[in-house]
Amino acid sequence: MKPSLLALLAAAALLSACTQTAYLGQSVGGHLSLMAAAQPVDKLLAQPELAADLRERLLLSQQLRAFSVEALKLPDNDSYRRYADLGRQAAVWNVVATGELDLTLKTWCFPVMGCVGYRGYFKRADADAYAEQLRGEGLEVLVYGVPAYSTLGWSNFVGGDPLLNTFIKYPAGELAGMLFHELAHQVAYAADDTQFNESFATLVERRGAEAWLQAQASPAERAAYGLRLQRREQFRALTGAYRQRLAALYGKALTDEAKRAAKAALLQEMRQDYARLKTEDWGGDAAYDGWFARANNASFALLSAYSDLTPAFDALLARQGHDWPRFYAEVKRLAALPKDGRRTELLRENTGD
Repeated sequence: MKPSLLALLAAAALLSACTQTAYLGQSVGGHLSLMAAAQPVDKLLAQPELAADLRERLLLSQQLRAFSVEALKLPDNDSYRRYADLGRQAAVWNVVATGELDLTLKTWCFPVMGCVGYRGYFKRADADAYAEQLRGEGLEVLVYGVPAYSTLGWSNFVGGDPLLNTFIKYPAGELAGMLFHELAHQVAYAADDTQFNESFATLVERRGAEAWLQAQASPAERAAYGLRLQRREQFRALTGAYRQRLAALYGKALTDEAKRAAKAALLQEMRQDYARLKTEDWGGDAAYDGWFARANNASFALLSAYSDLTPAFDALLARQGHDWPRFYAEVKRLAALPKDGRRTELLRENTGD
């Protein structure tokens, strides 16, 4: 006897629920393990045997934490006042995916976080296994390590989001930006809009790091950050131009076969442009080699999530007189709006209308 449609639907729903439960279980377990490994920074600094380089970075982190509160008006809570060595190179591994011929991130919906354009795993093998499943569905997939993530303030009652070995030794400007970025997620968060959330946090990261470097960093640290920032902007300009060309290609009335061929040619052209940039302008700096080697639609879509709305947030900050509390209040107001209305108002800031 063939199963009824209702029975098949019920079985599919049960399987989906079990899969979701298993995923949430690894998320909760992984986070609790991370929290359990964290120790108060003050306690670590009191240990005479603490390695000198780690001591220096922990001291710097607390200077940055004080600056985040005093100058940037970011939350004054327990986050980033403890430290954990996870014994691995990433806090979590995220999986992002798109269609073969589009640049729209697949989304997943979870309690508290809402719908987001990524799915995170505390074990690389689990992330890789899920990525293979998505590839089997015909999607283009990217797995990448994440040095830190935000619990949006929910962990503060048990010690707050900790500093981690995965980013504590970043150059001073990047460490500042990392902390400011993650703390920004505790200020405002739209549960259905990854691009809004990440672009806002990226704006706080950039402007906050610049302010700290100007106020407290050495000339050498400012110069090093400036060089890295210049190359990052060149990278974004190059990849942004090709993202636009890919989007235009996917919108054309062509066969899928023709689009695949044109896409392959564009990606090859982009890699050649990068090779020239690296050789002629960057002195052989290979910092972005990995990105270009594995570039696909998911890579481009992820970049868009972190940067496309940042200019609009910059304009909004300027309109608020670079007053951080006023800026945050306006971002919170926008985050509470329906997604379409939120985007319309935010983009209006960039046009001056």
